[in-house]
Amino acid sequence: MKFPRVLHIIKNRYFITLFGFLVWLIFIDHNNLVERHKMYKEHKKLLETKREYKQKIIETREAAKAMDNKEYIEKIAREKYMMKKEKEDIYIVTE
Repeated sequence: MKFPRVLHIIKNRYFITLFGFLVWLIFIDHNNLVERHKMYKEHKKLLETKREYKQKIIETREAAKAMDNKEYIEKIAREKYMMKKEKEDIYIVTE
């Protein structure tokens, strides 16, 4: 008894039009749900990248401010480039 009623609803032209419109929006259109999901994931990834770059910019600015300090420059030169002052001995200890 319920089957003829469902069949009647499915044959209704408004239902067919609505169903076709929904299929168009969800699967066929340029901005369909699949594409929107991909764009959303890419947007989240780009926001994370933006956050990382902002943090790197802050760190770089702090390092640039520290470059004005002569003692900091000497520390970097000694640690990274193994430089030394005149008449100074360096001992390297290995484990």
